[in-house]
Amino acid sequence: MEIKPNIPLGKYTSWQVGGPAEFFCLPENLNDLQTAISHADAKNLKLTVFGGGSNVLIADKGVSGLVICLQKFSGTETKEENGRLHIIAWAGTPKSELLKIFLKNKLAPALFLGGIPGDVGGGVVMNAGVAENFLPREFVEITDWVEILRVGNGRFHTYRFSKDQIHWEYRHTNGWQPGFIIRVGMSWPIEPDATIIEKVRSANKIRLTKQPLDMPSCGSVFRNPEGHKAAQLIDGCGLKGYQVGDAQVSLKHANFIVNIGKAKASDIAAIIDHVRATVKKERGIDLHTEVVRIGDF
Repeated sequence: MEIKPNIPLGKYTSWQVGGPAEFFCLPENLNDLQTAISHADAKNLKLTVFGGGSNVLIADKGVSGLVICLQKFSGTETKEENGRLHIIAWAGTPKSELLKIFLKNKLAPALFLGGIPGDVGGGVVMNAGVAENFLPREFVEITDWVEILRVGNGRFHTYRFSKDQIHWEYRHTNGWQPGFIIRVGMSWPIEPDATIIEKVRSANKIRLTKQPLDMPSCGSVFRNPEGHKAAQLIDGCGLKGYQVGDAQVSLKHANFIVNIGKAKASDIAAIIDHVRATVKKERGIDLHTEVVRIGDF
C-alpha cells in the first residue's frame, strides 16, 4: 500500500467533485489500515476516513492530512447455519456485492439492496434503507454484529457490538463510536423466493423512471422529516431544476442533487443551503441532510 501526496478525490465520490487529499491511501486489509493510521499519528497528520463516497461532499480546496478511502477494503465470507445465510463483509464492500449474494440465494434482502449505493460500513453508519415498503428495508434488519477498530495509547483494539448494543435510528446509528467500522456480520432466513430476480428488475425499472440514476449524485440528500416527504416539500417550494453552476436539483426527483457537467462542491453546498433555507421559510420545516461535508467549506 502506498501513501501518495496530492491525489484528486472526485473520482472516489458518487458526485464526482472535490479537491485533492494532501496525502491519500487505499488500504486493502486490516494491516494496511493500521499502518495508515499509525503513519498519520507518527506524522501528526489529521485523519479522514470514508468508504463508498456516496454520502460525502469533498471541499473544492481538498482535504488536509491523510485521507483513507476504504473502497479496496472489501471482501465477503458466507455460510449457512441454523436455517440462515450468514455473511461477513469488510466495511468497504460495495452493497452491490451483498446484492449479488442475496440474488444468488434468491433471498428478500436483494430487493432493498438494489436501491441503495455505497458500501457496507456506510450502510451501518446511516442505517441505509429505501422508501419502499419492503421486508427488509433497512440495514438494521439484516445486521447481527459490527466490529470496530479503536486506537488508544498507540495500540489497536477491536470490539464487537451486537445488533442490540447499537442504537438504530432513521438514517443514523449510535452506540458503537468512537472508532472505525471494519467488519459487519449479517444474516437472513434461508427462505428462497423464485421470483426475487424479477422483483428486483421491476423495482429497478420503477426507480429509473423516478430517480436520476444515470447522473452523478449522492442519492437522497435530505432525510424525510416526520410526517413529510422531503422531495414533496422541495418540489412544493418550486425548487425542482434550481441550479448553481453545474449542480442542479433534479427535475426527476426533488430530493436528488445532480452533477450535470463540471459541478463544484461549492455549487452543491450552495444548493443544499438554499433548499434548507427555502423550505424552512415557506413551510416552517427543518430539513436535515444525510451528506457529510469533508474539508474546508
